Amino acid sequence: MGIDISVLPNVEVTMVRATLLDIPIYPLPPGYRARMYREGDAETWTAIQLAAEPFIKVTPELFWSQYGDALDALPDRMFFIETDAGEPAASISAWWERDRNNPDDRGRIHWVVVHPAHQRRGLTKPMMTLAMQRLARSHRAAMLGTHAVRPYAIKVYLDFGFLPDEAEMRAKPEVAEAWHLLATQLPHPELGRWLRTR
Repeated sequence: MGIDISVLPNVEVTMVRATLLDIPIYPLPPGYRARMYREGDAETWTAIQLAAEPFIKVTPELFWSQYGDALDALPDRMFFIETDAGEPAASISAWWERDRNNPDDRGRIHWVVVHPAHQRRGLTKPMMTLAMQRLARSHRAAMLGTHAVRPYAIKVYLDFGFLPDEAEMRAKPEVAEAWHLLATQLPHPELGRWLRTR
């Protein structure tokens, strides 16, 4: 896939999935296993983010700003992928959009990250399967936030049934422009079909 990231704006975009039915199932590749958050993993999470994140400044405080008010939920909602030898490779959270105590709140795919040493090994889709299966236990729909300069991640999200947030596109011209630019670089059939009907 020949994507020119330089033409894509660093605009935050929201993607939504109306239901949590028919979640695509992808197993982890050989040599990897999944586990849940355990005490001390704030440092593990931060180390993976520091190694992998090109667009956001990662500091030790980032973990606490994102999760510090809901530490009790982490053993149930934060996944780590590690090698069979126990080396941390990736992380994803099956979070909530705004209020975990609201049964109508959408689930949120949150902070998807793969360490550069383990990228292109087929970890992202199995992580998405795990997180979405967890979301389906507590939520009827899901959303996520990402940036237009992350087309490879957006392709995975499209493969999992997420689509641009139509209300956001109508309200923010820069978001609509970002999606149309993305479509020129990311010829995904679902994105093209969705944009043609709007």
